[in-house]
Amino acid sequence: MIATDLPRDDRPRPRVSVVVPCFNEEEVLAETVRRLTGACTAAVGTDYEIVFVDDGSRDRTWPLLQAFAAADGHLVAVSLSRNFGHQLALSAGLQLCRGERILMIDADLQDPPELLAPMLAVMDQGADVVYGQRTERQGETAFKTGSASLFYRLLNTLTDVDIPENVGDFRLVTRPVLDALLALPEQHRFVRGLVAWLGFRQVAFPYARAERFAGVTKYPLRKMLRLAVDAITGFSVVPLRISMWAALLCFGIALGTMGYGLVSWLFFDVVRGWASLIVLVALFAGVQLLCLGILGEYVGRMFMEAKRRPLYIVREIVTAPRPDATS
Repeated sequence: MIATDLPRDDRPRPRVSVVVPCFNEEEVLAETVRRLTGACTAAVGTDYEIVFVDDGSRDRTWPLLQAFAAADGHLVAVSLSRNFGHQLALSAGLQLCRGERILMIDADLQDPPELLAPMLAVMDQGADVVYGQRTERQGETAFKTGSASLFYRLLNTLTDVDIPENVGDFRLVTRPVLDALLALPEQHRFVRGLVAWLGFRQVAFPYARAERFAGVTKYPLRKMLRLAVDAITGFSVVPLRISMWAALLCFGIALGTMGYGLVSWLFFDVVRGWASLIVLVALFAGVQLLCLGILGEYVGRMFMEAKRRPLYIVREIVTAPRPDATS
């Protein structure tokens, strides 16, 4: 099954859907299921579903999800054909979920599931999006918090979209917001940025982010940098303009150097060293390579978008018969 060929479900929509992308989360899954089930029951009774998306895990995540889903009709286990990445796994769950209100949350329990009820209360006051905004980040290094803050400041400087700082994908959205999000055709997806771009009435929900319950982070520096590149190139053309201005600056320096060399040749009988020449050559080569790299990143994105491949491929979906939902 692909993104546009998923099974239809004509049952009434549950009041709340929770979407949980998972990658090698066997150590935390049992606690995640327990706390999410308890939070949903406390907030909406039995009128909920929890959609777990296994993003090509290499541990026992999928067998555990199969067992949980087979035993509880409120749980849906989705297995992707390979590892497509966090943002596409999240997109798969959003495509499959059926709720009127949808909570996005990671499996590591750093974002407390128990905040569902108060976030629903904020939404009852008229918000279309309630996004979690971290007031503190327990268990995270100074490098990670500092680099995250720098990234969001840079992103907001480069783009016209106001993407709040200290915000991840932990958020509650209404069905109209989700429908608008799913209509966006991007292949390289930065979900929190796309939701911010959509508009609607968005309200911050401050909270303290906890330490990971178990296991290790699935977002090493390499993936964080890839996400940052996707965010910047997906929402801004400023890097292209910077490369143009850098090229113009280097052209001006080159003209100045040519004039200096001509005047020296005409009026001064001096032998110039090679150091200045090496510096200029290295400067121009570096700027040229930088400009080519920026252009290449945008051309590569255009190439991937033009192929129109499905965002992900669903290998299997497991769920037990669900009892009739009651409020």
